[in-house]
Amino acid sequence: MLHSPTKHFISLEFKASFVEEIRRKRWSWRERERKSGSEEPIEVIVGGTIDSFLDFIRFEREARGEDQGHRAFLADRRDAILPAVTVTAAPVPAESTYVHQLAREFEMSEAAVLDLIAGASRLKMAVRGWVAEQHLVEQLQQVDGITDCERIEAENSPDIQLRFEGSDLLFVECKNVLRTPTKHGDARVDFQRTRASKADPCSRYYSPDDFDVLAACLHAHTERWEYSFALTRELAEHKKCTGRLSSNVVVDSRWREDIRGILGAAVRAR
Repeated sequence: MLHSPTKHFISLEFKASFVEEIRRKRWSWRERERKSGSEEPIEVIVGGTIDSFLDFIRFEREARGEDQGHRAFLADRRDAILPAVTVTAAPVPAESTYVHQLAREFEMSEAAVLDLIAGASRLKMAVRGWVAEQHLVEQLQQVDGITDCERIEAENSPDIQLRFEGSDLLFVECKNVLRTPTKHGDARVDFQRTRASKADPCSRYYSPDDFDVLAACLHAHTERWEYSFALTRELAEHKKCTGRLSSNVVVDSRWREDIRGILGAAVRAR
C-alpha cells in the first residue's frame, strides 16, 4: 500500500537483532532502517511467533490504511486489539469492549466516534486521521482571533480552512507524527502523500503553496491530542524534486504550540 503504484521490491530485509527480539518477546515492531536522508516512505514492520499469529491478523485488519505512526502505536499496544465479543441471549456486561477501548483512546464518547466515522466522505482515510483533525478543529475554534474554522472534506485539498483576525482564508494540513522520535527526543513527520502519479514521482511530495500551515499531531508520540505548528514555506526543500518539500520533517525548536504567531506570519506572507 505504501509503494503503490510505485516499485515495490520482492524481498524485505531486516536485522537479525529484530528476529532475536521477536523470539524473546514473542511480538515486536521496528521502523525499517533507511539510508540517511532517504525520501522513501517510512515502513513499520511487525513480527511475532506462532502463538501471536491470530493477534497479527487482527492487528493487520485494524492497521490497514493507517499512517505509519499509528501503525506503530497499535503494534505497541498489542493487548488493545481484542477479538470480537459474541453476544449471548443473556449477555453479561463486559467491563470493556473494543468500542469502549477505542472511545477512551480517542477521548470521545462512543456516539461521537460513530458519528465521526459515519459523516466522513473519504472513508479510505484512517479513522485516527479524522480524529486528529476533529480535535484540532475544536482546539483552533477556541483560539482568540480565529473564525470560520472548519474541516474541508474535498479530495486532494488541505484538511482545515480558517480566517485569522479577519484575513483571507488560510489553510492548514494535519499530519500524524511517527511513534519513534529522533535520538534527541524530537517527534518526526513522514511528510508525503500516500500516492504518486506514475508520470511524475515528485507528485508524492508537497509544495510550499499547497497550504499555509503544517500541524503535527503528536498523539502517536505523546499519546495526547496535542499539536505543534510550522509555516509550510519555512520547511526544508526536497533535495531532488525542485519546488517540492522534503518528506523528512523533524518537530524541533522551530515549531510552536501557539498557532497565533504562525498564523500572523502566514498573513504577512500573503
